[in-house]
Amino acid sequence: MLSLLLSLLLFLSPSRPPTPAGSVEPCKIYGSVYLETDPTRRNSCFAVVYVEPEEAFADLLVFTETNKLFADKAGLWCPAENREFADYALYVTTDRSRADFAIHYTKVRSYAGCKTAN
Repeated sequence: MLSLLLSLLLFLSPSRPPTPAGSVEPCKIYGSVYLETDPTRRNSCFAVVYVEPEEAFADLLVFTETNKLFADKAGLWCPAENREFADYALYVTTDRSRADFAIHYTKVRSYAGCKTAN
């Protein structure tokens, strides 16, 4: 009886999205990425990202891979068509102040990755 009650409580409790503890580390995001634009689904995303038009102000340079197997390092992203099959779901905002980090798309694979402060 107790196990039935516990199962019912688990079933009725709202599912919580995976939220990062503390600040988001953009250098650890790679693989298949789904970019969400629907504001109603913002809370179910891993992080909020801003697409920066200038490379100088971006936190992460992103190169778009066509194959998920090659997206194995920071900044190498393979766009996912379905958020359920993506490694990360990121909400794209138009307001830089609401973003956890900013990205800029690059056409050169070797430039992809985090910017290091020297």
